[in-house]
Amino acid sequence: MSDDRYTETTTTTPGVQPAHTTTVIERRSGGGGGLVIGLLVLVVVAVGVFFLFTQNSSETRKDNAIAGAAKSVGDAAKDVGDSAKKAVE
Repeated sequence: MSDDRYTETTTTTPGVQPAHTTTVIERRSGGGGGLVIGLLVLVVVAVGVFFLFTQNSSETRKDNAIAGAAKSVGDAAKDVGDSAKKAVE
């Protein structure tokens, strides 16, 4: 997106050929605003990805802890069942 502004000035005197013509081209620069916005978007995306992976890891640890607790309860129930069998014999 180029915002160029052209200004042409012609200096003449009535009845005389133009002796002097000036052309000025002013070019506006972006000022780096797009670069700053791009960097901010990149940082926001990076933070979002970090939290997504951290949350996923936390969920995995929680699931593993629940599975371990369930296994312990299952082992304890088996031991109680074995003890009851031995008591009957």
